[in-house]
Amino acid sequence: MEEPDATSAPDAQAGASAVLDEAHVGDIQGAFGTIPEHTTESARSWKRRLLTLLAILGPGIIVMVGDNDAGGVSTYAQAAQNYGLTLLWTLPLLIPVLVVNQEMVVRLGAVTGVGHARLINERFGKFWGAFSVGDLFILNFLTIVTEFIGVSLALGYFGVTPYLSVPIAAVALVAMTASGSFRRWERFMFVFIFANFLVIPLAIFSHPRASSFFHNMAVPGVRGGFTSGSILLIIAIVGTTVAPWQLFFQQSNIVDKRITPRYIGYERADTVLGSFVTVIAASLIIAVVAAAFAGHSLFGHFTNAGAVARGLNHTVGNGAGALFAVVLLNASLIGAASVTLATSYAFGDVFSMRHSLHRGWRDAKFFYASFSVMVVVAAGIVLIPHAPLGLITTSVQALAGVLLPSATVFLLLLCNDKEVLGPWVNRPWLNAVAFVIVSMLLVLSLVLMATTVFPGIDVRTLSLGMGGALLLVYLVGGVGYWRVVRQRPPDPPVPAARKERWRMPPLNRLERPTWSRGRLAAMYSLRGYLVLAVVLLAVKAVKLGLH
Repeated sequence: MEEPDATSAPDAQAGASAVLDEAHVGDIQGAFGTIPEHTTESARSWKRRLLTLLAILGPGIIVMVGDNDAGGVSTYAQAAQNYGLTLLWTLPLLIPVLVVNQEMVVRLGAVTGVGHARLINERFGKFWGAFSVGDLFILNFLTIVTEFIGVSLALGYFGVTPYLSVPIAAVALVAMTASGSFRRWERFMFVFIFANFLVIPLAIFSHPRASSFFHNMAVPGVRGGFTSGSILLIIAIVGTTVAPWQLFFQQSNIVDKRITPRYIGYERADTVLGSFVTVIAASLIIAVVAAAFAGHSLFGHFTNAGAVARGLNHTVGNGAGALFAVVLLNASLIGAASVTLATSYAFGDVFSMRHSLHRGWRDAKFFYASFSVMVVVAAGIVLIPHAPLGLITTSVQALAGVLLPSATVFLLLLCNDKEVLGPWVNRPWLNAVAFVIVSMLLVLSLVLMATTVFPGIDVRTLSLGMGGALLLVYLVGGVGYWRVVRQRPPDPPVPAARKERWRMPPLNRLERPTWSRGRLAAMYSLRGYLVLAVVLLAVKAVKLGLH
């Protein structure tokens, strides 16, 4: 054990708060600037505010762009090649989902000073910790596998064998992460973020029609109608754009960057900026591929992202195919770096080990060893010959969409826990928005389950029926929630200066929340449902593979 107890940290702030690793306390050392820990300067001028934002910038935009990973690029390309622009409307709807979910994570990270996995374990017990964190480990590992699939397909376009490209990428990722400098790691990430903008010249090459683009962005529809296949792809788009690993990564990265409540506003801006960059890049990928394959024999016959690059080379030109391959490679690397780091952070939380990018290999052996092992094993799996790479990628993204409601439920419970967040707990309107998000994700996965068990069912009728039932739930539940909120005495106002200094006390001093029988029954029901949903998703993936 390297850091068994928060109280063992020598720093006074670490001893007075729940901080696990003393490396999480100190100056903010961002890619574009430093903010001293005990600075008394007030960022009143626009120039000072901009410099502060530049120093804070990082966790929000990295987690968002990192989610446009290999699986994301592959899923967007599949949506475009098989359905044209008709699934484009799903992306702008995800901006509020991204912002709402990740804003809650911002407050948790800055106020508590500990990672998401540790909060769940300590507040809800090991059983529910295993429920949430166990799912994360499995899903994250499968996601890392898809990142190396992306590396092999991207460099395969240029004739590089996977037996060379995948090991080199694995070594580069470990070397980049284990540098012992948070600032150096963050600068590496910003190189990948800037490379993400290569989608702009790619869009110029393919000449998508602006009128069709904006029409499909605003008007929902699916080419050929709603089917089990299109529902699976919609869930995959949701799962790849709003993934459970994002919650764990951003919270831990905020803690590791030493961001405190004083800078929550700047980190919110970082997160909003990242969500728009992510959705715009995803939309351009769909526009590029849809324009390239429209009216072509390859339309409707997606296999994997490597084949898309070759198709762009054939329909648009060599430059387009090469650019798409570079975009895929870049997405794979930033995705692998982010998802693996999220998992290593969570391991550090669960096993109370040092887990900071400010530390070198000698000071955080377990942290970097877990990162390296996941990278090496995932890279090895990709080298298995004749694996259905495209289907694996889509299935993993759909799995993320199915598991997202569970992650969001735990997030909501933590953000309503006054012992944890004090004056930073959720406001009623935010709880209502989050409930809408969770319920809509559950309906999507229910539709997928129903179409898997009953392939002949009318998806449109089923969706309309479930949508009507959901509206009824919103009406009845909304009235009930409004009455509860009205009867609740208002919390006394907290001065801004005091609110900025409020940090969660050590977790061992907090009373663990008690759940009512109704809430416990609901959580067990959610667990059982998710197990069934995952099994049926696997059945659906096998059927598609055989087909």
